[in-house]
Amino acid sequence: MLQKKICMVGMFATGKTCLVQRYVHSIFSPRYLSTVGVKIDRKEVNVRGEPVTLLLWDLEGRDGNHDVNPSYVRGAHGLIFVVDGTRRDTFDQAFDIRESITSQVGEIPCAFAFNKADLTDEWQLTQADEDAVSARGLHVLRTSAKSGTGVEETFQWLADATLQKTGA
Repeated sequence: MLQKKICMVGMFATGKTCLVQRYVHSIFSPRYLSTVGVKIDRKEVNVRGEPVTLLLWDLEGRDGNHDVNPSYVRGAHGLIFVVDGTRRDTFDQAFDIRESITSQVGEIPCAFAFNKADLTDEWQLTQADEDAVSARGLHVLRTSAKSGTGVEETFQWLADATLQKTGA
């Protein structure tokens, strides 16, 4: 069976852990628990008729003072950059994080998850922000770990993209 390492990256409290928990266990907890280091989950899926094990590396949230640990992203097949749609700074920082990681692992498939889409009254991002991501040739989806909106689609898209890249 194929295995694909997917890293969840972004700033603190964007919902990386909640997205993984929603995807792997179909649960949502509103309680915030900061990830220290990395937490690894796995999910077996079918991608284009092939069984694939996704190894989901939920990385600790980044702040402006440190980069993502290179040993965590080494060997990654795909990245999900999680942006909190209610906090504009997480969008602005996502591109810095991507640049830092790309310098370490090269160009690999990635998706931008504009998370917390259920909080429409607090939403700070615009269609122009989504268009800016797409204009760079990057995949973007609105997600909500709370409602499940876009979660399955984001992981499925990235799993498929990693197989396309490797020709599997």
